[in-house]
Amino acid sequence: MAHLFDLERDYILENDHCKLVPLQELHYDVLINFAIQEPELWRFSLQNAGSPEGMKKYIADALAQRQSGKGYPFLVYDKVQHAYAGCTRVYDIDLFNKNISIGYTWYGKMFQGTGLNKHCKYLLFQLIFEQFGFERVEFRLDSQNERSMHAIKSLGCTFEGVLRSNGYKVGGSRRDSAVLSILKEEWLAGAKEQLFRKLRQ
Repeated sequence: MAHLFDLERDYILENDHCKLVPLQELHYDVLINFAIQEPELWRFSLQNAGSPEGMKKYIADALAQRQSGKGYPFLVYDKVQHAYAGCTRVYDIDLFNKNISIGYTWYGKMFQGTGLNKHCKYLLFQLIFEQFGFERVEFRLDSQNERSMHAIKSLGCTFEGVLRSNGYKVGGSRRDSAVLSILKEEWLAGAKEQLFRKLRQ
């Protein structure tokens, strides 16, 4: 029997490589440098946190999403580099149909390509599929974001298609969103083991 995803509970996920803690307003102090020094991180994002004001709004919107029961944001800490690395979030939480999305994920440049994302997603998949019993995890991203597309596919996710002109880019133009997903049956039948092996490479 799956446990209920309690949005009021503070879930802490960790392994030897990373630690995910619930995002809080006070984390602005550890994220502000990303906003000032690496504004290009939000090139493909639906929300621009590439300024002090943008980061404040990003955090405020994330916390409001949790308060309303629509999302649950995490701050990511890299245990290898001993530094805060970025954020990720579960959202579009559909308890009836057991569907959930992962997104709003970003990491500073020095954490990209290090394997950190795979460790974070492994922990999230374990929580979502094995503890809470969700059946499907969905990812949506700018269809032109090849780096993220490759990263999500490497988790064991399947490309489903493209939603045409379904949102605005940071610059105001419309974007096409690629949709990928992974199912609980796929996770338990082999995707978990394959991802675990990649974590040890």
